[in-house]
Amino acid sequence: MRLWLLSILLIPSVISAAEPTAAERGKKALLETSFIPPAWRQPAFDSVWKRWDGVKEKPVDYAAALRDRYGLHVAPYKNDDLPMGLRKASFLFVQGVSIDCMLCHGSSIMGKSYVGLGNSSLEIQSLFEEMSGADGRPPRTPFVFGNVRGTSEAGGMAVYLLGFRNPDLSLIRPRKELGLHDDLCEDVPPWWHLKKKKTMYHTGGADARSVRSKMQFMMTPITTRQEFEKHEAAFRDIDAYLKTIEAPKYPFAIDQTLASTGAKLFATNCVSCHGTYGENSTYPNKIVPLDEIGTDPKRYEGITPTFADYYNQSWFAKEQDGWFSSGYQALPSRGYQAPPLDGIWATAPYFHNGSVPTVYHVLNSKKRPTMLTRSFKTDEADYDKVKLGWKYRELEDGPAVEIKPIERRKIYDTRLPGRGNGGHTFGDHLTEEERMAVIEYLKTL
Repeated sequence: MRLWLLSILLIPSVISAAEPTAAERGKKALLETSFIPPAWRQPAFDSVWKRWDGVKEKPVDYAAALRDRYGLHVAPYKNDDLPMGLRKASFLFVQGVSIDCMLCHGSSIMGKSYVGLGNSSLEIQSLFEEMSGADGRPPRTPFVFGNVRGTSEAGGMAVYLLGFRNPDLSLIRPRKELGLHDDLCEDVPPWWHLKKKKTMYHTGGADARSVRSKMQFMMTPITTRQEFEKHEAAFRDIDAYLKTIEAPKYPFAIDQTLASTGAKLFATNCVSCHGTYGENSTYPNKIVPLDEIGTDPKRYEGITPTFADYYNQSWFAKEQDGWFSSGYQALPSRGYQAPPLDGIWATAPYFHNGSVPTVYHVLNSKKRPTMLTRSFKTDEADYDKVKLGWKYRELEDGPAVEIKPIERRKIYDTRLPGRGNGGHTFGDHLTEEERMAVIEYLKTL
């Protein structure tokens, strides 16, 4: 009897002593570790409001005001009262605030924050300009970080930073020219798609198995090769965690009869590119040629063969040692990758450049607005449940000449470079009733 009782008492100890899985370790590393030094000192963060036009004193709810200005979101994890994307960090004797992956890969919808949801509200240009100015440095960026609110020049950042590195990641001066473009206007895909993908990024230009490719954001000038190697194991765990993230379910009522009709239309028109869903789902990992998809070519053209060749010489591309391959090379592409559609309701706006505000407009190219703006808030009041995406206001005239840049970036003008909303006309042949049925089905994914 005593042995039986002892075994019962030991069960909690055995359970608590179980080793965490790679995904559990990865979640902890992603949400608790600062992988790069502080971008700004703490006093800059505390006083950046002084650079906000028309603000004479520190807002009473400073955290909310800061989130609203820069398009940031409440962290759904412990983060020292900072929003997702910002994190306390230190370097030598400097205490400050750093950025992390959730700056672009963390957002909210319907009042709830999600790790892995692309941040379609982010005002990255003002964040860097104003924080740098508050920190006593020139209030400018070396190239444009964001042309339109809710998008960023993420590809340009990778090109720019790798230019300061030899293939072994040691620093070089002057910067090597690798074909920097800052008019690509990239929307952020959700992390929950990664588990399905063999290739990643908008053009499918990288192997989804690559861990080192996901470490490129660490390329600040003071990050050493030793730091990259030190954190590679953590990023391998992070990669495991990213592939456990699931899409949020559509939170409103769904007309199941209409959705059933939409499922048949989807099977006829969409599965060859976007795959099937439900039990025994499939995903073709299809790269649609540029002349077939017809969407804005700037992102496709903006990551040049010059960059790809140099990347393939670098530490990032030499992740494995073997007889036939030393790692995961940058991949040639003929166009854009048709993404999975899990959680599509939550991932507005659409296309690789965020030029289309709703799913309805994805399926009806003739109705797409040329120039628009929106609230950049993510509450229920800002969401269009019928057309599935963000409510917007169409504009007839461009912004006044004297408008502040932060206000100008709230306007999406599809006539400008990198922001075209043409292409993907595959839904134009549908009737209005068929289009709405497909939309109803997409709510179920």
